[in-house]
Amino acid sequence: MASTVPASTTPHQVPPQNEPETRAQQRQGRAADTRALTQVLFAQLKQLEPGTAEHDRVRGALIEANLPLVRYAAARFRSRNEPMEDVVQVGTIGLINAIDRFDPDRGVQFPTFAMPTVVGEIKRYFRDNVRTVHVPRRLHELWVQVNGATEDLTTAHGRSPTTAEIAERLKISEDEVLSCIEAGRSYHATSLEAAQEGDGLPGLLDRLGYEDPALAGVEHRDLVRHLLVQLPEREQRILMLRYYNNLTQSQISQELGVSQMHVSRLLARSFARLRSANRIDA
Repeated sequence: MASTVPASTTPHQVPPQNEPETRAQQRQGRAADTRALTQVLFAQLKQLEPGTAEHDRVRGALIEANLPLVRYAAARFRSRNEPMEDVVQVGTIGLINAIDRFDPDRGVQFPTFAMPTVVGEIKRYFRDNVRTVHVPRRLHELWVQVNGATEDLTTAHGRSPTTAEIAERLKISEDEVLSCIEAGRSYHATSLEAAQEGDGLPGLLDRLGYEDPALAGVEHRDLVRHLLVQLPEREQRILMLRYYNNLTQSQISQELGVSQMHVSRLLARSFARLRSANRIDA
């Protein structure tokens, strides 16, 4: 009797469970190639005079090589209902700014340095340019009905109708009427200099916050946070106690029940690990 070979063991078939692993390996390979190419291009860029044709060519190659980073960042904003091409274009501006500011001698990986700048540029775009506030469809449709009922009742009574009158006309609750009115206001941008309701209240411009000087250190804090999670839990806690709670080494040793010399050694080891993982100039 001829022996049969199960279909699952046929040599030319590849088990489906290996496919995601293969794709992940391919993505990791492409990412490694991009990092290597980026390092080479930055090394070349550093030797070139800004404004020359060769400098512009290498700079353009850096932008092209790191566009996947921009598309990755832009994908986080798909829910904003903005054309993805516009978001990618704005993110590319952030990428260019990051390339112009990046110093490879600091030992920071370029994607780690560039991502906050790219995401920040996209967020700034939504903050400054996107005016439409999207509301649920049902609320929008109800707002149209409330608007129409308001006009009809105003004509009928010769005055603005009350919330209760609108609610009775449409057979809905007063809370729903108020929600629709609030949603209607969301479709219009208000001038920063516009007067607020009530006498003596300052306008929006007078209530704007000041520029926080700590913003200059956002990128450094983000890099440090990324490195801290790579340390053992106890070393993370010691660093937090020392530099967040401002405890002395003696106080930390009492808190953890170890000698002060051991705390000192752990701090030194933590600093050495952080510097070897990512050399950041003081």
